[in-house]
Parts: sequence; C-alpha cells; structure tokens
Amino acid sequence: MLKLTKKADYGLIALKHLAVNASRGPASAKEIAANYRLPVPLLSKILQSLSRGGFVVSEHGTNGGYRLARDPRQITCLEVVRSIDGPIILTACFTDHGECSQSELCTVREPLRRVHESILRLLESITIATLVDDEPVASGCATPPPEALTSLAGLAVIRT
Repeated sequence: MLKLTKKADYGLIALKHLAVNASRGPASAKEIAANYRLPVPLLSKILQSLSRGGFVVSEHGTNGGYRLARDPRQITCLEVVRSIDGPIILTACFTDHGECSQSELCTVREPLRRVHESILRLLESITIATLVDDEPVASGCATPPPEALTSLAGLAVIRT
C-alpha cells in the first residue's frame, strides 16, 4: 500500500491553512497546530523544511509567522511530498538502481510503472489551490479528478 507520511500530510494541511487564511496575514506554527490538533514541535520542523523548499516564508516579530511564498495554484502536492519525504517509489524497480534479480522475468514491472507514473501525474495535478477548492477526504488530500480514479483504482493513500 502506498502511504502518505504524517509529515507530508501535515505539510499539506499547513499549506492549505496558509492559503485559506492568506488575507489574515502570517500564521504561527502554534496557531496551525492548534487548529488541527497537530504536535507543535513536529509541525515547526515541517514548516522549517517547507521554508527551505521555497513553499513558505517566515516573518519574525510579534505578528510574525508563516505565509505562502508562491501562489497556491503553483504549488503541487507532488513537489510538497517530494520536498518532505524525498522521492516517491512504488517498487524498487523505479529507483536509480532499478534492477533486481527478477527484472528480466518480471511480468508486472511495466504495469506497475504505469501505475507509478499515474500516481505521480495525479499528485502533480493537485495544487494547494485545488485543496482549498475541494472538500477534504480522509487522507487530507483533495478529491482526484474522475479520470484519475479509474487509473488508480484499488490504491489507497493513507497516513502513517
């Protein structure tokens, strides 16, 4: 089962919060954590990582906090997940070292490659703005477009 880590999930939650509340100005890690019952220390680390990745900027001072560094329509779930968790790998076949003892005889490598690419395309098609516009689902991610549901039938993205 493909799993979205808590860190990636919390990062997406924080970015959505910042997008929804952009008109209020910066939001602190403590404020975001309180709104979603997230652990402040972990969320603080995630926000620092998102800052290093260029997704948010930190503003110091009494009214400081975090705000989006880019337009929410230009931030994809794929780049956020990769920034927090690193590469998305469905099976060892899709790493830089992609060979295993079964490579030559494997009958599922090509179908799994297509599934892997579909997952990447789906995550790339969902932006923070999409998350703001769509109703939330159990995973914390937006409802995928209908065509994605047929290509990804049977896979689940869940929190770990």
